[in-house]
Amino acid sequence: MMRSLVHATLPKCVAFMILSVAILSPSTWAAEATEDILAFSWGTVLMQLFGGLALFLFGMEIMTDAVRTVAGDGMRRFLQKMTGNRFIGAFSGALITAVLNSSSVTTVLVVGFISAGLMSLTQAISIIMGANIGSTFAAQIIAFNITQYALLPVAIGFLLRLASKRKKTREYGDTLMGLGLVFFGMGLMGEAMAPLREFPSFLELMERMDDPLLGILVGAGFTALIQSSAATTGIAIAMASGGLISLEAGVALALGSNIGTCITAILATIGKTRAAVRAAIAHVLINVLGVLLWAWAIPEFCSIVRDLSPTAEELSGAEKMAAEVPRQIANAHTLFNVINTAIFIWFTGPLARLCTWLVRDRAEESPPVITPEFLDRELLATPALALQRASLEIGRIEGFIDEMFSRFQQEGWNAKSEKFREIAHRQDDISTLIEHILQYLSMLNRDGMNKHDSDQLLLVLTACNYLQSLSSTLGTDLVDTLIEARSNNVEPSPKMKELMSETYHAVWRASVLCAKAIVEDDPDLARQVLDRSSEVKEKIQIALKHQANMLTQDQANRLAIYRVEMEFINTMKRIYNHAKRISKQQLSLAKEED
Repeated sequence: MMRSLVHATLPKCVAFMILSVAILSPSTWAAEATEDILAFSWGTVLMQLFGGLALFLFGMEIMTDAVRTVAGDGMRRFLQKMTGNRFIGAFSGALITAVLNSSSVTTVLVVGFISAGLMSLTQAISIIMGANIGSTFAAQIIAFNITQYALLPVAIGFLLRLASKRKKTREYGDTLMGLGLVFFGMGLMGEAMAPLREFPSFLELMERMDDPLLGILVGAGFTALIQSSAATTGIAIAMASGGLISLEAGVALALGSNIGTCITAILATIGKTRAAVRAAIAHVLINVLGVLLWAWAIPEFCSIVRDLSPTAEELSGAEKMAAEVPRQIANAHTLFNVINTAIFIWFTGPLARLCTWLVRDRAEESPPVITPEFLDRELLATPALALQRASLEIGRIEGFIDEMFSRFQQEGWNAKSEKFREIAHRQDDISTLIEHILQYLSMLNRDGMNKHDSDQLLLVLTACNYLQSLSSTLGTDLVDTLIEARSNNVEPSPKMKELMSETYHAVWRASVLCAKAIVEDDPDLARQVLDRSSEVKEKIQIALKHQANMLTQDQANRLAIYRVEMEFINTMKRIYNHAKRISKQQLSLAKEED
């Protein structure tokens, strides 16, 4: 876990160092400021600044990773259910993003639901709007500025992680420890920047940040580099705590962070479906239009925020500014996104149509190479969410299996061999997707898995084995049986065809239910597979009884017909027994969790 967190945090720190060096470099100031720069202890400032930022980002990563592990699957279920209307969708998006501390994760989940047909783009847009509100929750916590107590949650969290044997308790400990490191890192950054209040050249640079355009560009650029709007707003709050920037500058940086965070969504769509691109475009449109709506009225907006925020009347000057502005920046960030959502929520339909028009479906000129649609690497750190995406990919395979069953029915017993071989080709696509799923699961963060995740992983792996076997049974065994019958001019009687068709449909329905039970994590569907056992057995017994009666009759090619009929019936029995075994396993795991 620590290694993955370091790898995730280090690039952000490097990005911050590059931006800071660019801003604090002597070449960016007038020549008369050179003496001030040389006399200033830059080594101490930069050491504390980068060290504080490293702890701040590291704490954010630890806290976010722990919360996702504890609440990831529950939040995913909540999001899937809470899409009744645009207002409920916005509420669910805000809540989930506040808990998971990542609007990008919420967007990735939403894209998966769109691609799976479980959610419309209109519903997704309302959730994305809510995610913008939820992303401001971290800034509200940071604005409390309880740096003097920062090491207390670090100590408590570490003790919970060290002393407890329960995985969930250790995750709660990580959450506390991460929160403490966030505040401790902010404290170090605040201490590092405090001497800059006596540095005229730096104060002159900060005054330029009051220019809305410059502030928005800096906020957008910095957020794009570190891919965290919460970190940008947190640093703005830390600077405000040191009395270094005004509310106007802080608001401009926060507005810019809303644009910069769109970069994460755009990068996440590379190589993804058109649905993913449309969701990312919706994210960009909402945030950019929102910033344009307020960029020209930042002074008026700040006046409203001051009226709504607490004041420190007993203080004056820089101390008053340091006490009031951090909370004002956090409130401005939240108010900005709440107002924008209240405005744009009425236009989810037109926005969805605009995104669909901007990102049109590709015209396929040749058969596409099969690739996974749901396996996002960004979710690998959160096992519950990654396993859900693997389940969605299994849902795609279930669709291909359903297509194979349907094609067999359409072509009928007397179809040409070429038609059966076309159906068999779908087996290759299924094998390719299953290979991708297995590779994806091999990269899963096993350290963050709880009992439910481990059970779900076992179920997904079993499902992969089942679907591979099922596609092979349909694409090889059944196809070979039908091709052999066709080439030898073997055809069952009309009555036997009818009985075989009834058996086929009963097994078909059971197979589809089995796959859906895994995709939707629904034990009730698995129970329905078992409930069909008597129906399937009855159909098979009737077919076998009729077959035995026909065997005693004098008919040409009777033995050849008998052999083909037996192979068909045995194939159906194998398919259903596979489905029944997996459904029993799913019900057993569900019972253990209860």
